[in-house]
Amino acid sequence: MSSNNNDIYTPLPLEEEGADSADNIAIRVSNLSKHYEIYESPRDRLKQFILPRLQRFAGQQPGQYFREFRALRDVLFTVKKGETVGIIGRNGSGKSTLLQMICGTLNPTAGNIHTNGRVVALLELGSGFNPEFTGYENVYMYALILGLTTQEIDAKYEDIIAFADIGDFIERPVKIYSSGMYVRLAFAVIANMDADVIIVDEALSVGDAFFVQKCMRFLRKFIEHGTLVFVSHDTGAVLNLCDRAIWLHEGSVHKDGHPKEVTEAYLANLYEAQQGASAVAAVKQEQALDRLAEPRDMRLDFINSTPLRNDIELFEFKDDGLSFGKGGASIKAVTLLDNAGAPLSWVVGGEEVSLIIQCHANENLQNPIIGFSVKDRLGQSVFVDNTFLTYVDRPVPVAAAQMFAAEFSFRMPVMPVGDYSISVAIADGTQLEHIQHQWVNDALIFKVHSSSVCHGLIGVPMKGIRMTVK
Repeated sequence: MSSNNNDIYTPLPLEEEGADSADNIAIRVSNLSKHYEIYESPRDRLKQFILPRLQRFAGQQPGQYFREFRALRDVLFTVKKGETVGIIGRNGSGKSTLLQMICGTLNPTAGNIHTNGRVVALLELGSGFNPEFTGYENVYMYALILGLTTQEIDAKYEDIIAFADIGDFIERPVKIYSSGMYVRLAFAVIANMDADVIIVDEALSVGDAFFVQKCMRFLRKFIEHGTLVFVSHDTGAVLNLCDRAIWLHEGSVHKDGHPKEVTEAYLANLYEAQQGASAVAAVKQEQALDRLAEPRDMRLDFINSTPLRNDIELFEFKDDGLSFGKGGASIKAVTLLDNAGAPLSWVVGGEEVSLIIQCHANENLQNPIIGFSVKDRLGQSVFVDNTFLTYVDRPVPVAAAQMFAAEFSFRMPVMPVGDYSISVAIADGTQLEHIQHQWVNDALIFKVHSSSVCHGLIGVPMKGIRMTVK
């Protein structure tokens, strides 16, 4: 996917941001580049060290005996104090290189980095630890590197040990630690650093579920007053934690903006890289909204589901970047219906509804899979489903030029008040290995009005609630 001018983020010069804006900036990255010299053999490295000097002395054009790898190219962005920024990108896009330069452990080839306040980082596994030292010794060494005094470490030591929760292993060499124990100890130090900026680079992906949840609770509390830069391949975590996302692609900032928009573009690019250029047009969100009927009160309609509709009006998707895929099949209609067969534009929760996805085969399909995902306004998936498991033992092949459809009948869960979207997809293959023929983001929009859910993504419609006292 090629970038365009709208995808490139350029920060304003300080004088254009206001006289006092410099104090509001936590991280400023200006025209940052990092180049590496790649040698095919030690002999070439020796040639590069000696021959160019001799060639210049002899008045000749110096030769180059290495190839240059550009890990980062003219990266520009600013992070304001209090912002939570997620950085995403494929392996080799420059994410870790960027973070190492922000933390000062790697020098840039060109450009400048300015940070305000104490910056602490959890980078690659085991960084900052000596494997021969005990956990106790590494706590002191790591904390000293991060800027604490011995007296400050003494005061915080018990809290660090309690957060890490690794028991007697604190007195043993860290070379015998598991990857999860490494992360526990390193994060425990960071959590007690009184940092202004925390940088986390994929390290939490190796922790156990209980500790990861503990770290996430800490990070959620920290972002109430601090600045967080969070690198992850998990777009769900970026959506959940961050109020801004930066997509690095081949060493450059490809897109910078709202996490939902950036992660959707990133995922589309991943599919395109795996399956080739998209042959499918995109859906206009406004067109999906036009298909919805006038709002009606659904609180009395709780039972029965409707049979598959054959009179749904089909429509073509227009190209505005919300859809991608290989093009062997296309989605022609997406409709959310109540139990009377009328389109829904808003729900309360607990209704029996049917989601109908009508498709057209542009080529022969051996094992079509039709699926959907209901997302909240941040782009987080609230619940998903598809046809694969239902038809895994009896696939339904579809010939080219045929129309086919899937109907999902279910009771709508109770969800917090707000706007929700339904993204839909058609693929061919299995859950693990398939060709994505079309994926349509935000094919339908609906609202949830009355709700008893105050926290959490969904509530379960209860058959009854009973308290007893004995």
